[in-house]
Amino acid sequence: MKKRIVIVGGGAAGLMASIMAAREGGAVTVLEHNEKPGKKINATGNGKCNLTNLSRPSDAYRGTHPKFAEPALKEFSVQDTIKFFSALGIYTVNKNDYLYPHSGQASSVTEVLCMEARQLGVKIKTKEHVTEVKKEEGIWKVYTPGWHYEGDAVILANGSKASQISGADGSGYDLAKKLGHRIIEPLPALTGLKCQGKPFKWAGVRTEGKVTLCLDQIPLKSQQGELQLTEYGVSGIPVFQLSRYAIRALEEGLRVSLLLDFLPEFPMEAMEGFLTARKKNCPYKTEKELLVGLFPQKLIPVLTAKKDLIKAIKEFPLEVVSGLSFAQAQVCSGGVDTAQVDPFTMESLVVPGLFFAGELLDIDGTCGGYNLQWAWSSGAMAGKHAVQKGKEDL
Repeated sequence: MKKRIVIVGGGAAGLMASIMAAREGGAVTVLEHNEKPGKKINATGNGKCNLTNLSRPSDAYRGTHPKFAEPALKEFSVQDTIKFFSALGIYTVNKNDYLYPHSGQASSVTEVLCMEARQLGVKIKTKEHVTEVKKEEGIWKVYTPGWHYEGDAVILANGSKASQISGADGSGYDLAKKLGHRIIEPLPALTGLKCQGKPFKWAGVRTEGKVTLCLDQIPLKSQQGELQLTEYGVSGIPVFQLSRYAIRALEEGLRVSLLLDFLPEFPMEAMEGFLTARKKNCPYKTEKELLVGLFPQKLIPVLTAKKDLIKAIKEFPLEVVSGLSFAQAQVCSGGVDTAQVDPFTMESLVVPGLFFAGELLDIDGTCGGYNLQWAWSSGAMAGKHAVQKGKEDL
């Protein structure tokens, strides 16, 4: 007698869970609200899909209880991910430890996942919006407007509110809440930051720099890389990496500010000598002309408008007023409280037979393939243990 598994969500975590559950001998049905599964996978990495990452900074995974992620990341590791996708036909390319499919197409990843799932007998039902999940007399019932599906276990892998690409509406939070789970307030993450004083005249500038996040004027974290200066404030990967902390701090009522360093390779004390030498070489140049060749043209008048040029270059101050919307964020911070989930199985500690995977949980990663790795790891664990638990129950 096969264990029946119903998976809500056909994204990265849901597809991985379906394959692992089917390989364990489960009869698996995936319910996806879009017309096709894997819509968000297809858009990741600018359509190239950064599958995973060979290196991992200490703060790669965040959440109220970030260590919750460790057992899943160990049980289905980066190396397991590479082997898994290699066996399915994805030959990976290493770009500074960021791994991509050689095809250069994110859709390749979705295609091989769907091919494997269907070959294993997984039923993928699209355009199915789940309205309710409940357990009656030991049987799970998953309701959609036109039908209800029955199972011995349910995996909620229906993502967060983030990204207009996936069309996600955050309904997974409501389903989990109705089943007795606490929800840590979901907020946008991996997104740009709106700052006081917009519209900024530097809109459209991309430049190397360092950004430091300050909470109540105390420096918290810094990130370096290409900054995107926008009409509303700042964006780019260094800003994305800090955005979850900035947005959550604003929610807590803290004063959130940024310091931009447009010449991070020079210490503050060396700046005066550096600018003096430029003036000595070309004494005929105005202050603005001295910065030509050093900074993008649109940035120069913004810097020279400040009284202290050196401070403007090294510690340009910005007051953060908000993040961008959920639709413009790559992921969310917050989600199902991981204190109510078993980190070794992904099973709910509130309702036996209910499992979670992916971004619905209060775990979010930095840029660089970490959110997808979390989807693969948590999905693999949920799929495997949902069937194993069911075999014990049957």
